[in-house]
Amino acid sequence: LSIKYSHPEWIVSAYFDLLKDYARVEEELAANNVPATPTLVSWPGSSTQEDLIAEGAVATKFSPYGAKFEGAPGSLDLIRHRKAGVQDEGSQLVAHIFSLATKEATSILDLCAGPGGKAALLAHLANANGQEFTANEISEARAKLVKNVIGRFPVQVGDAKDIAALGQSYDAILADVPCTGLGALRRRPEVRWRRTVQDLRGLLVLQRELSDAAISVLNPGGVFGYATCSPHFSETSGEVLRILKDHPDLAQIEIAQYLPTNLHGALRDKALSLWTSKHGTDAMFLALFRKKS
Repeated sequence: LSIKYSHPEWIVSAYFDLLKDYARVEEELAANNVPATPTLVSWPGSSTQEDLIAEGAVATKFSPYGAKFEGAPGSLDLIRHRKAGVQDEGSQLVAHIFSLATKEATSILDLCAGPGGKAALLAHLANANGQEFTANEISEARAKLVKNVIGRFPVQVGDAKDIAALGQSYDAILADVPCTGLGALRRRPEVRWRRTVQDLRGLLVLQRELSDAAISVLNPGGVFGYATCSPHFSETSGEVLRILKDHPDLAQIEIAQYLPTNLHGALRDKALSLWTSKHGTDAMFLALFRKKS
């Protein structure tokens, strides 16, 4: 690879393990070296994609809520007055798809809500759908950021691994778990040098604990969403296999039915798997499961 030295070898290997094609690996690594254009997100009930376009932004290709903006987002009244936000299109798609899959849910939990990007969009969608929404965040400071953008809904401050101790259960739970962040290297290029294989091992333990905690408070018939901003097999498909093995009361949902019709090449088995070079988004991953009644 002509640009392999811009990424540690373990990251290059992780991409090749999934893509099995050095040309595709090089495309992805090259995409990681190109800074992302700011992407705005409209929040249903507070703003629309058309409002963003009226400010000079260009509609996102896949998300019905987003728009690319070449200027400073903070210069817009919609952003300053918290009627819209800044959120990568891939992250918007995770929230959008999860919302489509949980239309019948009465109660929704965002297990790891800080700093609030997905929580804001999910909360506005829940409010529009007449659903109840709860955010959970372990950090007081990040919980305040979440509260600023989710309106009337509550924010719980506590370790998500102990969520069962609160005695509540939910019809739908999204766990956007802490991960290596390899899917957003164009935003945080230093991560490629700060993260190590040792970090990955510790994160895999945490991801397992968070998934298990979420599943323990999911109502029968409910939907669990497992999301990461990483394409690494261990943090994505590997965890899906582990969840299905350890939780025979769950069945994976085919996510294809919820994808935008123009979104191609974004499936890995039954899950959403975005690629920066192909979709122009962060490399987000989302798998959905339903708990058997």
